[in-house]
Amino acid sequence: MTRIWLEFERPIADLERKIEELQTIASDESLDVSEEIEKLKAKSAELKKQVYSNLTPWQRVQLARHLNRPYLSDYIKLMFTDFLELHGDGCFRDDPAMIAGIGKIDGKSVVLVGHEKGRKTKDKLYRNFGMAHPEGYRKALRVMKIGEKFGKPIISLIDTPGAYPGIGAEERGQAQAIAQNIKAMSTLRVPIIVIVTGEGGSGGALGIGVGDIVLVQEYAFYSVISPEGCASILWRDAKKAPDAAEALHITAQDLLKLKVIDGIIKEPEGGAHRDYEKSASILKQTILENLNHLSSIPPDALIEKRLNKFESMGIYKKT
Repeated sequence: MTRIWLEFERPIADLERKIEELQTIASDESLDVSEEIEKLKAKSAELKKQVYSNLTPWQRVQLARHLNRPYLSDYIKLMFTDFLELHGDGCFRDDPAMIAGIGKIDGKSVVLVGHEKGRKTKDKLYRNFGMAHPEGYRKALRVMKIGEKFGKPIISLIDTPGAYPGIGAEERGQAQAIAQNIKAMSTLRVPIIVIVTGEGGSGGALGIGVGDIVLVQEYAFYSVISPEGCASILWRDAKKAPDAAEALHITAQDLLKLKVIDGIIKEPEGGAHRDYEKSASILKQTILENLNHLSSIPPDALIEKRLNKFESMGIYKKT
């Protein structure tokens, strides 16, 4: 896979290129440039630490949307075994933007639902860029209810710009499908772990976003609207998206402070796209730890805690 560097990563990219050039020269001409290479590696490591520890909200949004970022299909291959995908909502059709099925993680049988964006152009079009139709949310709910029936925990991985806003989707009840999912997930009698792995966009994310534990990967974001959409509404200028990203408080760190999420999942330096296997390993370990914790809680207590968790969010005033 071609390595793609974002604009703010250019200084790191230049150093990495110099290191590769020196390594090529050393191997081709049998020159000893090991000392120079080590110096550049040390400089690169220090620069990476400086850049990635001081990212702006907009830069984190760019990392969350990185074209090489691992998608659900990648995590399925790296974390799950015996995965059986289930298709269709039982009413209209199958929605490729939403993957749902049953598999095993470290030998534990679970239900998995999540968005899939697609890697190449043809696949992106097939997956509708991860923007699910109402039948996608109905499919996810159908499979989650199968999980409840057989006592299987539910893992939900969110990565979507938002639910598809097309006329057909609205005609088939997009808002209702999302609302029904939110209501139903609130009282499912099995543990639910929700993880935002990239973009957590608006109702598209909420449609599979109600859980006992809600986590966000370090460079992912979770927002009521995209920064571009917010900028277009507030300033009538999508170019002000960086300002909107800061005002919305959508980064994992902001969300944790606001108590919208329960924790942040670390990523490899520079983002999950730099090391798929390490990212999947961290994600898998986090899921297993939370499954062990949640499995000891009785269903009634689980539902009560889940409802209290979401009811306590935000501030409201009685009139």
